[in-house]
Amino acid sequence: MELNENLIFARAFFRQPRMLGSLVPSSRFLVNRVLDGADLASARLVVEFGPGVGAFTRELLRRLPASATLLAIESNPDLVLYLRQSLTDPRLLLAPASAQSVVALQRRFGLPEADVIISGVPFSVMSPSKRDKIVRNAWRALRPGGRLLVYQFSGAVLPSLRHAFGEIHQEFEPLNILPARIFRCTRNGKRGLAPRAA
Repeated sequence: MELNENLIFARAFFRQPRMLGSLVPSSRFLVNRVLDGADLASARLVVEFGPGVGAFTRELLRRLPASATLLAIESNPDLVLYLRQSLTDPRLLLAPASAQSVVALQRRFGLPEADVIISGVPFSVMSPSKRDKIVRNAWRALRPGGRLLVYQFSGAVLPSLRHAFGEIHQEFEPLNILPARIFRCTRNGKRGLAPRAA
């Protein structure tokens, strides 16, 4: 991790701490723990909510096939600018928007249903209604059998995940600042909301 990235991330945090939830980017231990179970080798579309300075984004691009698309949705304008300047991979589609607009973005860009969605947005600082809307739209954006992988510092999002996806597999990664909880959710068709309009 370059010092420049840490400074940019810290500056974005101090400007809008509720949008990031942490003072430093995700560790390589957390990135590997989340992505090692993501089954990316045959993915057509992966979506990332809140790429920040690209800790997950770079590793996703390293692991994704050449034909895949990575839709990264980031609402912080400073981070959007940084990502546009530092990542030039043609598979990356960077959208300056909120994670709750994922379905609308898929339609706008003519993208298929997502195989995997990775989310590090800070659900704990959101209202319950906003948490529910993001999770609901993630469910809608996934193909049947697709997976939502969420990393957080609290369990605030867990009720929303259970309501939308049913059973959730949970893990813990201590080698991160802060130690992180990981929630793995699968859209299996047996459980799920009848989502309201996006």
